[in-house]
Amino acid sequence: PILNPNEFDLWKIRIEQYFLMTDYSLWEVILNGDYPTPTRVIDGVLQPVAPTTVEQRLARKNELKARGTFLMALPAKHQLKFNTHKDAKTLMEEIKKRFGRNTETKKVQKTLLKQQYENFLGSSSKSLDQIHDRLQKLINQLEILRVSLSQEDINLKFLRSYLLIGRLIPSSGGIRQIWRNKVLMICLTALRSMRLRLRVLPLQALL
Repeated sequence: PILNPNEFDLWKIRIEQYFLMTDYSLWEVILNGDYPTPTRVIDGVLQPVAPTTVEQRLARKNELKARGTFLMALPAKHQLKFNTHKDAKTLMEEIKKRFGRNTETKKVQKTLLKQQYENFLGSSSKSLDQIHDRLQKLINQLEILRVSLSQEDINLKFLRSYLLIGRLIPSSGGIRQIWRNKVLMICLTALRSMRLRLRVLPLQALL
């Protein structure tokens, strides 16, 4: 998964799942750091040497693979600046430091997103798919920040927005009525698919 600088928390979840599903030993390298570099005393000085045992070679291979995966997950313009970090654990820490948000910033973002969600309305210049995508993006961002949302409220947000667009279309040659009929059919179909009973949720509540 490629990192979106504005969605670090979501990327972190995805990259962790990727490592856990492909090779757990790589995730252990990230959590615990690199295997100690083999050393040898040469002319009285302790110096690093190439891995010699099977265990050392495997550890080095895992380290390089984990680090390489992280670098490939970064947008191209950021790869060079992070390439200086030679182990996966340090690289992950630097990525988090660069793209992760502090608690105060997250609180501000959560407040703004909740306001956008509460005031969400569709636009007459947008299609049904565009309205749905915009609302779904808001929902995803709030879920990343662990904001609990009612499925019924989500459904109502979408249906109310779509019905509002019908009101904004000027009446001309029956176009408005045809459009409203189409919207009502879509909404009724949506209500049935969501298994919401009209006696519990009257259509008038949406209008």
